[in-house]
Amino acid sequence: MTANIHETAIVDAGAELGAGTRVWHWVHVSAGARIGAQCSLGQNVYVGNKVCIGNNVKIQNNVSVYDNVTLEDDVFCGPSMVFTNVYNPRSAVSRKDEYRNTLVKQGATLGANCTIVCGVTVGEYAFVAAGAVINRDVKPYALMAGVPARQIGWMSRFGERLALPLQGEESTICEHTGEQYSLSLGGVVNITESVGA
Repeated sequence: MTANIHETAIVDAGAELGAGTRVWHWVHVSAGARIGAQCSLGQNVYVGNKVCIGNNVKIQNNVSVYDNVTLEDDVFCGPSMVFTNVYNPRSAVSRKDEYRNTLVKQGATLGANCTIVCGVTVGEYAFVAAGAVINRDVKPYALMAGVPARQIGWMSRFGERLALPLQGEESTICEHTGEQYSLSLGGVVNITESVGA
């Protein structure tokens, strides 16, 4: 199975697209891009040269994935969310040698119209709310909202907000999947996943 590329899309020679990836209207994929299998690039998406995208990544309409951005498997990028790659841009000053790496880890969700300031890592299964501005690293499973974003809770791997453990309890359960999560050292550990590994 090959990638499905709409006739209005431009995929530069040298770009790698995995099997079953769908490239929709008015997309531009640059020559150096590496995109995994079963991805979806919505209308008007741009993918730069120094970009690595894993498998089953969904990038909604009007998103530009600039150089030095890495998206691991199962990442969701909501409509019109924004990546940057220069921390202090000036039109009159060339800073192409100062690009900062941005890493979005497996299963993370980046909500519509959020902004990811370059140089950060968004942890596994983190959830960035619509319109939030991320300017520092995000813990795995963290729910982030606001400008600048702050952590307001925890999310399950399924994408449901986790209730905090009750008094005297050390863990909480995702009501949808039954997976068990433990709060430890200011972070969340998926106990079910750890036991099954």
